[in-house]
Formats: sequence, C-alpha cells, structure tokens
Amino acid sequence: MAALAALPTGVVIAQRLQGVRLLDAAFSVPVAALLGVIALGLGGNARREVQLTLGRVGGDALARTGRLLGGLALYLALTAALALGVYGLLSFFAA
Repeated sequence: MAALAALPTGVVIAQRLQGVRLLDAAFSVPVAALLGVIALGLGGNARREVQLTLGRVGGDALARTGRLLGGLALYLALTAALALGVYGLLSFFAA
C-alpha cells in the first residue's frame, strides 16, 4: 500500500509547499519503485511459505494481493519515470 501511495504523496507535497514544482516530486518515483520491488519479493516469499506448508498457514489470497499491488506500484513507477524522461527531453530540446 505504501508503494502505491508514494507517487500521489509526492504530488500532494508539490502542491502544498511553496517553491516546490511538480517536477520536483520526481523523488517519489524511485521510492515507489523500491517499495514495489520489496512488495513483490515479500509476496513471493509468502506464497512460497504457503505452498511449502500445503496451505496450513493460510494467507494465500493476501500474498497474491501483495504481489499484485507491488506489481501495480512498480508499473506506475516505471510509467512515471518514462513520463519524466520524455518531459525532460522535450524541455531540453525546446530550449
């Protein structure tokens, strides 16, 4: 959940603080990517634990949901990084 909240949090911080532009909110992109990778890893470990115990520990749906949210956060972070890269190139060549 924290991985998905990282990008909108950066945008809100950029809107609320004086002197901080939206482009300065790019700090939230690597944070979201890192948290997404961590969520994918933890979800994979949890799924492996469930499979090793033949489901006795429970939590298979929770592990799948964690992996899904981690993948979504990683996808959004990569999309944001691509958008920032294109914006940077357009700004560079426009000047």
